[in-house]
Amino acid sequence: LSGDTMLVQAYQMIAEAPANVLKKALDVFSQIATEVCEGQQYDMDFEMRDDVAISEYIKMIEYKTAVLLAGALKIGALTGGATEDEANHLYEFGRNIGIAFQLKDDLLDVFGDQDKFGKQVGGDILANKKTYLYLKSLSDAEGAQKENLEHWFSSKEFEATEKVKAVKSIYSELHIEEQTTTQMQAYYGVPMQHLSQISG
Repeated sequence: LSGDTMLVQAYQMIAEAPANVLKKALDVFSQIATEVCEGQQYDMDFEMRDDVAISEYIKMIEYKTAVLLAGALKIGALTGGATEDEANHLYEFGRNIGIAFQLKDDLLDVFGDQDKFGKQVGGDILANKKTYLYLKSLSDAEGAQKENLEHWFSSKEFEATEKVKAVKSIYSELHIEEQTTTQMQAYYGVPMQHLSQISG
């Protein structure tokens, strides 16, 4: 009920946009609201699947996280008097920054400083979340290494510290921290190109 109320209030606030951009702003908001729900459903579906592809994970974080930033930037651009082209560049800026942000969040969950990160390090591992790090490891691992990874992510009973340490060890052996950083930086490079297309 709280979520429903907040959604209604969001529409009420958007309804105050200038008449010449109101339809576009409502269309963008409705699109991202739908995609966020789809992204959340993908995330829930992935918990029950063992065949999640990296491309599917990227699509999930795009919908669940990135489109929120992208849509907010586009609506802000439209109501601020930007051209359609500039608004679209800002959307793509936000979308790619959002994906890079989520990859960084996944990375910090495993390799971050808990005091600085503000969350329990290894939480995604303990929850058997199919993050980019896990999916990339599963793709790259072979033999006993892959068996160990699958074992830890299917175990119902385990000692938390031992599980996190074992999975982090596999990630380190496969250079997953470096590979995730490279992927994150690739998404960070794209939005800078879009930002450079905006005048003023």
